[in-house]
Amino acid sequence: MLLAAAGLGLLIGLVIGALGGGGSILTVPALVYALGLDAQEATTGSLVIVGLTAAVAAVGHARSGHTRWRSGFLLAAVGVPASLLGTYLNRLVDENVLLLAFAALMLVAAAGMLIRSGDDDGTDAPDRDVDRDVDSTPPRGAGKWARVRCSVKTTLPTIAAGLGIGALTGFFGVGGGFVIVPVLVVALHVPMTAAVGTSLLVVALNSAVALAARAGQGNVDWEVIAPFTAAAMIASLAGQRVADRLPGRLLTRAFAVLLVLVACYVGVRAGLALT
Repeated sequence: MLLAAAGLGLLIGLVIGALGGGGSILTVPALVYALGLDAQEATTGSLVIVGLTAAVAAVGHARSGHTRWRSGFLLAAVGVPASLLGTYLNRLVDENVLLLAFAALMLVAAAGMLIRSGDDDGTDAPDRDVDRDVDSTPPRGAGKWARVRCSVKTTLPTIAAGLGIGALTGFFGVGGGFVIVPVLVVALHVPMTAAVGTSLLVVALNSAVALAARAGQGNVDWEVIAPFTAAAMIASLAGQRVADRLPGRLLTRAFAVLLVLVACYVGVRAGLALT
């Protein structure tokens, strides 16, 4: 069990470090089907694993200057109430219904990643100013209403994404990096390198909030979670190097295929259990 937990942790950590998220969506199925936890225990344990792993990986990205602090904290802050609601709903849902919904979420994430990889030309725009959102600054000489429209254009997608990500984190125990990165890149025009670092910051903060909401309400199997988390944290440090060596499009498409396979497995198992 110890070796299995550590091995799976290495895989999840590599994915989170390389893609800025995504690995968390594999954590719950791994804990349930490979390590024998029930769905509620797995979603709680996932928050521990994903939160700590993202925090470690985020430090490395921040040191490299790849973090948009303002967007990150805004995404995390607006997601707090949604995360608390998601945590409450998690306790009300049947285990197999939760896993079936999780399988559907994995398919949606895989589709989004495939679409994103098709639009990606493999290049990143230069990240000239990591402390500023490039699309949040109106052109010089713009009038008052132009500045207001620019601010609304930036803030509304961020708030909507933050609410959705918070709900996913609380209900499913996932970090939501597979949603955060596309939002930052497409809606806020953040370069991919900065989007990954910012995503890790949001994942760590959201996981901490959702885990705090579950304090005293569920058991954490530390014999499984501790080695899984330690291995994932170590592997996340190598994830950034993997991302630097391999094409982002290849990484994204390979992970999307893996998500489809795991989603089919989880969906069939949960569906049969409900019948």
